[in-house]
Amino acid sequence: MSGVAAGGVPVRVALVGMGRMGRALDALAPERGCEVVARLDADEMSNGITAADLHGAQVAIEFTTPESSVANAIALLQLGCPVVIGTTGWSAQLPAVEAATQAARCAALWSPNFSIGVQLFLLMAEDAARRARQVAGFDAHVVETHHIAKLDAPSGTGIAIADRLRDGLGREVPITSVRTGSVPGTHEIIFDAPFEQIRLVHEARDRRVFADGALTAARWLASARVPAVYTMRDVLAASQATS
Repeated sequence: MSGVAAGGVPVRVALVGMGRMGRALDALAPERGCEVVARLDADEMSNGITAADLHGAQVAIEFTTPESSVANAIALLQLGCPVVIGTTGWSAQLPAVEAATQAARCAALWSPNFSIGVQLFLLMAEDAARRARQVAGFDAHVVETHHIAKLDAPSGTGIAIADRLRDGLGREVPITSVRTGSVPGTHEIIFDAPFEQIRLVHEARDRRVFADGALTAARWLASARVPAVYTMRDVLAASQATS
């Protein structure tokens, strides 16, 4: 996962959405081989997104709201700008984004969580579930906790964890959502039996962990990808293949 583009030139990035994540991305970008060339918030996008707004960006990173995210992503793709979609709560509209990548011949990448640790946690979840399926008496549950301002519940990551557990266990797994304080994100898997309990926990200590992963994804996506919708699994697979 190189920090800069070929030849040591920073990747030019447009930030779409300048809330908490946008500001975290803006602060971390120079350390991760990215140059922020455009910062677009609601006011700048009130009449849509134009090529001039992007100032020559090679890739955009979108963190806005579930209501506006898909329209933003499609607009960027139509402008020929690959887009990393960090907003959650819109995945029911994924087919529309997939169609837009093919129509525009431009790539997108989305993930419910850009933490590299969460990607490992998802792999652990499925493996643990397959093992738990082989013994009697263990039930499973997911608890996800986020800050009070998070709009979607359950979180996209909570749903992704429950999906991996379902794949391993062969049954649906319930999710409990907690919204309190300023928690960046904590996800817990509970395997409970009559006389014992197993807990697996991933805790994000700082919002920068998501910014770091999103910038890694942006650098990867900027490298002339075949038009498609990718995920962080593709980014990790490419990293492992070249390591």
